[in-house]
Amino acid sequence: MPRQAIATALAPAAIGPYSQAVRCGDTVYLSGQIPLDPATGELVQGDISTQTRRVFENLRAVITAAGGSFDDVARVGIYVTDLGDFAAVNAVMAEYFTAPYPARSTIEVSALPRAAKVEVDAILVLA
Repeated sequence: MPRQAIATALAPAAIGPYSQAVRCGDTVYLSGQIPLDPATGELVQGDISTQTRRVFENLRAVITAAGGSFDDVARVGIYVTDLGDFAAVNAVMAEYFTAPYPARSTIEVSALPRAAKVEVDAILVLA
């Protein structure tokens, strides 16, 4: 099954040797998004809620470019530099998803690119 790269200018360009997303059949693997402004490439300043909202808006742009919506997301991986931000990240995620919610893991990490506070990746399944 051939891989197809998914890209959109409405999300930040990759900052390394990877694609914003890759489609294999009906499955789309979205690379992690950090809170970069797609227009400037700069990290969005602000609290964890502000950064998390930017991350989900970036993911929305890639999901849309792949032909899907948040309803098609089967799994989400969340990486935070402080698990104390867990409740705030949950609150923002609840703005983007409805039940049944995707499977998810949340992992505290020592650091993220560009000193971001949060990064999120996802797996999308298109019908």
